[in-house]
Amino acid sequence: MTAARLDVDHRALMSYLGAWALSACSPEEAAAVESHLPECARCAEEAHRLRDAVGLLHHEEPLDLDPGLRARVLESCLDRRPPKIPVPEWAAAYDTETARLDALLQDIQDAEWHAPVRLRWFEGEEQVGRRTTVAGVIGHLMTVDGLVAVALGLEDPLGARTPAHLVAPDARTEALWNASPLPQTRSVRGPWREQSHRLVSALSLESDRSAALAVAYGGYALPLRDSLLDRAFECWVHAEDIAGAVDYPYDPPKPRHLHGMIDLAARMLPGVIGQRRQAGLGRGVPEPGGVLHLEIEGAGGGDWYIGLDGESGGAGESGEAAAESGRAVAHVALDGVEFCRLAAGHVQPREAAAGQDGDMDAVHEVLFAAASLSRM
Repeated sequence: MTAARLDVDHRALMSYLGAWALSACSPEEAAAVESHLPECARCAEEAHRLRDAVGLLHHEEPLDLDPGLRARVLESCLDRRPPKIPVPEWAAAYDTETARLDALLQDIQDAEWHAPVRLRWFEGEEQVGRRTTVAGVIGHLMTVDGLVAVALGLEDPLGARTPAHLVAPDARTEALWNASPLPQTRSVRGPWREQSHRLVSALSLESDRSAALAVAYGGYALPLRDSLLDRAFECWVHAEDIAGAVDYPYDPPKPRHLHGMIDLAARMLPGVIGQRRQAGLGRGVPEPGGVLHLEIEGAGGGDWYIGLDGESGGAGESGEAAAESGRAVAHVALDGVEFCRLAAGHVQPREAAAGQDGDMDAVHEVLFAAASLSRM
């Protein structure tokens, strides 16, 4: 509906020009000015000058930055800024993922540290969970990273008198959560951040010595190189948990880091298949020497051939011999990020594969073994 035009004289219309330039007139006043300007060169010139002046004023902008800006700036800095002490390539994914998570934590508000988060993983063939908060997730990361710190001779975040049985990640986490009658707050960020920096510094200064170490997780151990990939993977997965809890966008890792995480999971799968079979969770005895062709698509992708005999070391990227000999009894194709979320226990195995063919028992074995890689 067109606003009614006011019947006012020239002097009154001139008095409206400033308010009109600021879009502060009533609809009737604005209609009167805009009808008058084509008929009066003097007022039109003044209106044009005032509108130009308004354009020089600061527009009201929201105080919140574009949610993706911090991530883009951080990514650029990590790519271009050479560190004072070079970080070993095998520790670069951990260095990057802790820096990305720290940038996310910098942005969240005090109240958001208490936002509920549900940790998810697989036990047997069922997905289980544990409820905590954003602060609780950071405490969990800190205590499990503490196993790497102990292997390097650094301080254990649980204290110097930590009982010997507190090696398993879930037991360590529960010990931290139960140590205080009050929920954790944003104050946990400082100790987690400092420990991450100490780890990276120690790895950078003594990379040759530390590369030969192993990290015990209670029931199994990983070479330090693989352990840093494992910690980078968990840091990313739980950063996504936190980002989801506070409604913040969060991107997957760089392709080369994602590739390393996928490779670690693929190398661990044959051993997990063997453990599941011993626990009575397997689908029978596979064909001797059989392998499954795992094709990972997208960023960080590649081809892995997973040994189905249940022996460690039965996975690799150079699977030409396995493929040529016809020992690939099944094929599974997944997106790289989807495979990682399966290995984190965030995706149901039956819903994970984009494409699968061949021996369906073998497909079942590998998908459920991938989910069994997950833990609290």
